[in-house]
Amino acid sequence: MLIDTYGRVATDLRVSLTDRCNLRCTYCMPEEGLQWLKKPDLLTDDEIVRLIRVAVTDLGITEVRFTGGEPLLRPGLVGIVERVAALEPRPKMSLTTNGIGLKRTAEALKTAGLDRVNVSLDTLRPDVFKALTRRDRHHDVLDGLEAARAAGLTPVKVNAVLMPGLNDDEAPDLLAWAVENDYELRFIEQMPLDAQHGWKRDGMITAGDILASLRTRFSLTPEGDSARGSAPAERWVVDGGSHRVGVIASVTRPFCRACDRTRLTADGQVRTCLFATEETDLRAALRSDAPDEEIARIWRLAMWGKKAGSGLDDPSFLQPERPMSAIGG
Repeated sequence: MLIDTYGRVATDLRVSLTDRCNLRCTYCMPEEGLQWLKKPDLLTDDEIVRLIRVAVTDLGITEVRFTGGEPLLRPGLVGIVERVAALEPRPKMSLTTNGIGLKRTAEALKTAGLDRVNVSLDTLRPDVFKALTRRDRHHDVLDGLEAARAAGLTPVKVNAVLMPGLNDDEAPDLLAWAVENDYELRFIEQMPLDAQHGWKRDGMITAGDILASLRTRFSLTPEGDSARGSAPAERWVVDGGSHRVGVIASVTRPFCRACDRTRLTADGQVRTCLFATEETDLRAALRSDAPDEEIARIWRLAMWGKKAGSGLDDPSFLQPERPMSAIGG
């Protein structure tokens, strides 16, 4: 198992397939983009599949989430999914995407073995989308969402970040739209993972702000037991019906105590936390022909040193050097 000194066991692996993205979201990167990883530094498809196989067969991983950057930009994505689906035991597989390429890939991904998708969409207004992402692709995301639902990549979850002065008034509209279209909406507090290091705690839209806004139009009831366990989202029943809305309060209500995640960057580094300032290199072990047992040992040792929490609640918190697009969501 991947266990740490606090008794937490990692069963959920987040795999970044690329640091590249076809959007330029203001809370993630500058308009000109970033200096992308060089191709020789990226894990090959075979290396990614091998590391996932070690994680699943030797280290107890049961869920794999493919992330980026934008993972749909990875040419070998469908093949990777197909090969991971053939592992024994077969892990659950999901994908976090901006949705732009889903219209043309959703069916192939489902056939390959992908179980579901999370799609990022922060606004229902095309002009606000363009301001937030610096790209005029709002209709492509909506088309991608429809394609994912039609392909059976369900439940289709929609991730939304609210930004002051841009879309902070849209929470009720987004939830009404999600209910109408049978998507599960999850609001995420803006996190200090932007490449510009411009995040500020003061002024951010908090979970409390989001819930207060939603309650101006909807009745929200906590779902079942209030303890969310390792799930990042606190979930609420909408108007007593069958729909749910989630709020991921990484900053104001962190869930580190029950975290069950381990992360692998596109260049083969293990990260024990989204906000970690240290990484452990698995790519070097792979490329020096280390056996699976050695790779598993290095991975276990990395996770054993996982810190108690992200440190976001500490006034001395320092933002990681790598931005979200290079870490993987």
